[in-house]
Amino acid sequence: MRIRADLPPPARDLRLDLFRGVANWAIFLGHIPNNAMAWITIKNYGFSDGADLFVFISGYTAALVYAKIMVDNGFIVGATRLFRRVWQLYVAHVFLFVVYLASVHYFAHNFDIPHLMDQFNVAGLMDRPVEILTHGLVLTFKPLNLDVLPLYIVLMASFPLVLRLMLGYPDWIMSGSVLLYFLARQFHWNLPSYPSGDWYFNPFTWQLLFVLGGWLALGGAARLAPIVRSRLVLVLSGAYLVFALVMTVSGLIPGAGAIFPRWLLDLFNPNDKTNLAPYRVLDLAALALLVVRFLPMDWPGLKSRIAAPLIKCGQQSLEVFCVGVFLSFIAHFVLEMTSETLLSQFLVSAAGLAIMTAVAYYRSWSKQFETFRLKAPAKRSS
Repeated sequence: MRIRADLPPPARDLRLDLFRGVANWAIFLGHIPNNAMAWITIKNYGFSDGADLFVFISGYTAALVYAKIMVDNGFIVGATRLFRRVWQLYVAHVFLFVVYLASVHYFAHNFDIPHLMDQFNVAGLMDRPVEILTHGLVLTFKPLNLDVLPLYIVLMASFPLVLRLMLGYPDWIMSGSVLLYFLARQFHWNLPSYPSGDWYFNPFTWQLLFVLGGWLALGGAARLAPIVRSRLVLVLSGAYLVFALVMTVSGLIPGAGAIFPRWLLDLFNPNDKTNLAPYRVLDLAALALLVVRFLPMDWPGLKSRIAAPLIKCGQQSLEVFCVGVFLSFIAHFVLEMTSETLLSQFLVSAAGLAIMTAVAYYRSWSKQFETFRLKAPAKRSS
């Protein structure tokens, strides 16, 4: 197959690491119920949130990493490398799933907080432990806040074929992704969950952000450059983000939307996250355009001490994400057992972010030794 996509340059774009770190931090803060610190994240000021950012950047980086491998070594080698990553994601999910279930069960029963079992969707563990574990292993059962990683696994598992076709027909694959997105929304396509319902993150719609990220990495961004540089598009993007801010805040603060007609507010509240409403995609696209326009790859701030923790968390995204999901439950437990004052919320949030950052730095340091070979002891002379 002829390669028509543009392979990305080898230089690392720290902006991807920075915003994936931002996504991990935002997901952690947002997963703590009633956490006032979540007000510093983008989900309260627009239609999209950390999950949108995480999936989009994951698709972009997957294309960056595996496209050249597939071109240089063939489809089989590239697919093998991708499936190895899928296996790593699956193992991480299973480990997190088991630890999460055990922790919720332990704290709920040993500290007499039985409502945690229902709140975190693990109440069935008592009556149907084998079924719960079995469905967890096949990704159909997901406790509260464990939805993103299964989505990521499914998207990465389907990416070898998508990537190979995208290398030859990038625009056709992007068009097919858009078509699948609208068909899934129109005909309510989704994957079933156990014991009832569907996936919270519909893979048939959320694939749009993942494929869009890959398409942009493989030449789509270069073809869109004239649009990105357009002053009119910049003004429209800014206006849309202001509109998203007003609609979101109006839905969150009682009485704030009294000046708007009810039908207008109802279009955006509640925000359709499961099926990735089109206004969420436009919101993320507008944010990405502003970043590209005003935050170049060589921006000095990317090498500052302030940005370093976020960048490091983005570079070690899987480990940081898993730790963050678990810590969000621990933070909620601590707040329930102590106090839910603003100071307490700030302290547990800050402690969680500090632990996530420490894990990122440790994992970065430890990876240096994964391929390190100890020198053989020198032979003693007789």
